[in-house]
Amino acid sequence: MINTQRMLCVNQQQLAQIWPFIEREPPIICDWLPWNHTFGANHNFNMILRNGGTLYIDEGRPAPGLIDRTVANLREISPSIYFNVPRGFDMLLPHLENDAGVRANFFRNLEVIFYAGAALPQNLWERLEALSLRELGRKVFLTSGWGSTETAPLATAAHFPSECAGVLGIPVPGCELKMIENADKLELRVRGPNVTPGYWKREDLTRAAFDEEGFYCIGDAGRFADPARPSCGILFDGRVAEDFKLASGTWVHVGDLRVKAIAALDPIAQDVVVTGHDRESVGLLVFPGPSCRAFAGLPSDAALDQIVSHPAILNRMHAGLSKLASRGAGTSTYADRALLMQEPPSIDAGEITDKGYINQRAVLGRRADLVERLYGESAAADVVVLGQHRTSVRT
Repeated sequence: MINTQRMLCVNQQQLAQIWPFIEREPPIICDWLPWNHTFGANHNFNMILRNGGTLYIDEGRPAPGLIDRTVANLREISPSIYFNVPRGFDMLLPHLENDAGVRANFFRNLEVIFYAGAALPQNLWERLEALSLRELGRKVFLTSGWGSTETAPLATAAHFPSECAGVLGIPVPGCELKMIENADKLELRVRGPNVTPGYWKREDLTRAAFDEEGFYCIGDAGRFADPARPSCGILFDGRVAEDFKLASGTWVHVGDLRVKAIAALDPIAQDVVVTGHDRESVGLLVFPGPSCRAFAGLPSDAALDQIVSHPAILNRMHAGLSKLASRGAGTSTYADRALLMQEPPSIDAGEITDKGYINQRAVLGRRADLVERLYGESAAADVVVLGQHRTSVRT
């Protein structure tokens, strides 16, 4: 994909126009996001190049064993803007909640918390707000933006207060956004001087990527936060390509359901993969969160097989499924079964990107056997099915 100097310079000017404070006071950031991705490089690194400031390179990342390096760095460095992906916040939050020293240093100079790369579950948003109130007596500005490598990357931004996670804001200056009907969603398309001219020596890909009016077809869907007031911004509504139909022909909107499921299964789910293509019902493959051991009263070195079979965890899974179902409006809006997995997502197998986002398709393909177990005629012992779970907690 072609990145031109024009795209990159335009995008930094667009960022400065919505965040004028970065020109008045050079930012301080401590950032692990890789420079071979547009978030860490074109957005964050270029922001420092344009405006001055200080970039501390965090050698940690949101992964077991490496998150401790991030925590050690944040014990020394007080950022003014902190960038991360939802998985990163999920792994960092327990340290901020339980270590007063790290928390105080993290919030000392902090003015903005920015998440991108995936939708942030509402429970993580609320925990971040609670921590800033606890430490500073006020809420730190918590926000997001939206775009891709092809948009340099910023296409929209929420440069105004939001009351909940998921608000992607409005188009940045000079950028246009088109929303067209696609099945029962609104597909997002973008046009502007920050958009790529195409793909290097691939005219076929370039033609396929743009519509007849020159808008780039990014593959995401969105909806208005307030249909009566478009200026309130749009909400992320998942990837068009990730959605699927149940056997009934009903569409399952993966992005929206994933975020709601993580919140319903808090604190045991770090992430979930939504299943059910051509099945009768929706299911969840669940990656256990870092708080599972403490929730079950297990030691910090307890093996994963102890976690996934512990009655407290299984009961919490069932309660989470029940909560999700109570708020659903049909079988496509909740899951009736879930399986907590022992193997963490594999970067080498493409299950998780360098930015920490779960690749739904890769997980479903690599773990097809677990999907079959999830829908087996007689539920396996490690599968929690709504209305069938009767485990008692060990004492």
